[in-house]
Amino acid sequence: MANQHTIQATSRKDEGKGASRRLRHAGQVPAVVYGGKSEPRSIQLEHEKTWLLSQNEWFYSSIIDLEVDGKVESVLLRDLQRHPYKQRILHIDFQRVDAKQTLRTSVPLHFVNGEKSPAGKTAGVVIMHELTQVEVSCLPKDLPGNIEVDLADLKPGDTIHLSSVKLPAGVELPQLKLGADHDVAVVVARMARGETEETTEDTEAQSPAEGGAAEEAKGE
Repeated sequence: MANQHTIQATSRKDEGKGASRRLRHAGQVPAVVYGGKSEPRSIQLEHEKTWLLSQNEWFYSSIIDLEVDGKVESVLLRDLQRHPYKQRILHIDFQRVDAKQTLRTSVPLHFVNGEKSPAGKTAGVVIMHELTQVEVSCLPKDLPGNIEVDLADLKPGDTIHLSSVKLPAGVELPQLKLGADHDVAVVVARMARGETEETTEDTEAQSPAEGGAAEEAKGE
């Protein structure tokens, strides 16, 4: 599991759109914590600090130690609402995590060694990342911050499917249990369109000449 991260918050009693609006004007982010055996709880976080934290990948996929009024709970970020065009977070949802219960959440994929692979060294080949994250199922202690996909052996024309991704211990991909049709492509190494079109044009350009040669042969 990735390193634990702590975020501090305070509880709030005022709820509703008006209260949330006042919080945002005061530089706070309204949020809620739900799940587990406890009742949902309304909280608030400092916007500036939370905005900076939200620039980190771990913020969206790691177990977070949420400290509210001195009490710490393990949570996962479940929803984050942003302003349409301003650098402002409008609301956050956190879900409590039980250390003994399996959870499902999305984890980012990290692609490595693509430039060193045969495909990466071949002119005209484009390495396409068909997925950038996957949903995993595991206990909280086994939750990875990301899953690494090694492309060192990727060759032109190769496709890496979901079932070929090496998973950390204790981690499963629920999608693969749905059948072979759900074993989708994660990475594809294909020729760039320009290269393909150029090859096609060359073939078409040669065809008339070849056809003419065949006619001449018949005439002889």
